[in-house]
Amino acid sequence: MTFLDRLFVMLPLTWLDSAALVLFTVAWAGYQWYADHGGSARPQLAREMERYTREWIECMTGRDNRMVDINVLRTLTRGSQFFASTTMLILGALIALMGYAEKAASVVAGLPFTQQATERVWEFKILVLLVIFVYAFFKFTWSIRQFGFGSILVGATGKPVADHAQYSVHIGRTAAIVSFANRNFNQGLRAYYFGVAALCWFLHPALMIAVTLGVIYVLHQREFRSQTLDFLRRE
Repeated sequence: MTFLDRLFVMLPLTWLDSAALVLFTVAWAGYQWYADHGGSARPQLAREMERYTREWIECMTGRDNRMVDINVLRTLTRGSQFFASTTMLILGALIALMGYAEKAASVVAGLPFTQQATERVWEFKILVLLVIFVYAFFKFTWSIRQFGFGSILVGATGKPVADHAQYSVHIGRTAAIVSFANRNFNQGLRAYYFGVAALCWFLHPALMIAVTLGVIYVLHQREFRSQTLDFLRRE
């Protein structure tokens, strides 16, 4: 008997629970790959921001006073710091909830249209949420460090020059590091969206499936079809 077989024996998941969990995992992984590595021919919000990031770094090399650029990086870093600290609070609450799984399951079971689950299944669902927000925490903290690296690279930029080609390697390096930080922040933010879908699993697996598909739709609309993207692409 394999580990997965033993796991499903220990956790009496229904076929709908199993289908919801598999769909959730595949949808998240699939969309993450599509948004970050696939769909290169389509206009995308992140790709447009990478282009503007490079333009910003090019303009930075021509400025004598670069406090504006440092303040931009500080603002970006604060966003990651806020979500990293918020994620720690969520993780603490989820760990505390593990001790009250049976009581929480009985309370939710009294709600209409909810699926009754054993204490062990509830603990497993909480564990899934823990994994999601641990992933988000690592993404946000890595984003903070990369924004810090970007600040150092801005500080390491030499005197202003009229010809940006003299700093082409440095511009590409700095823009790439800041773009990596933005990508990690975006991936951490996606974990929050999918965390909402996982939270719906506590009510009913069918609701989890519906919300997972809804999250994919919302993320796709915002990253590939939003009005913000249209304005960023205007010349």
